[in-house]
Amino acid sequence: MYLRVVADSGSPSDPGRTAMVVDFEIGKAGAFRAATVAWKAPWNDRRTRKEFEGLARWLKLRGIRGGRWFFIEKGGNSFRVAIEVPKGTTGDGKVQVRSFAASRVVRVQFDPDEVSPRVVYHGLNDFLRWRRKDKTIRAVGDYREIYDGNPWTNAKAFSGLRLEALVRS
Repeated sequence: MYLRVVADSGSPSDPGRTAMVVDFEIGKAGAFRAATVAWKAPWNDRRTRKEFEGLARWLKLRGIRGGRWFFIEKGGNSFRVAIEVPKGTTGDGKVQVRSFAASRVVRVQFDPDEVSPRVVYHGLNDFLRWRRKDKTIRAVGDYREIYDGNPWTNAKAFSGLRLEALVRS
């Protein structure tokens, strides 16, 4: 199921402006295994970056090649950063390795430099609210941002941001 939102900002007085399209898709996300660090505190971008960099350093020290980077918001000032790892990796200290089951999600992919994340999050929340009202979904769980690498040092990873909300139907 897709929802296509088209905001055509082009006008006869300003023909250089183009249309913006944001597609929300209900689908299934595959299972994965990841090294994670969790904390409870008010949102802080510096803290998130520090935890990601510490996790990347932990993987590098052990010679483990990481995959996708996940930022997971569990609600109530509870956050988790995760980096995908191969099977057989074990955690220690504050780093836990856990498996995430395949799950049903609503997803959107966008470039935060082109479209404000605030607009996309707002649209996603409205989309989810209407899907709950029409009984397409029963509940919404965690939100997660997915990057193909370090979003602070890799512009390509940042521009390919995938946002997913776990849902139950």
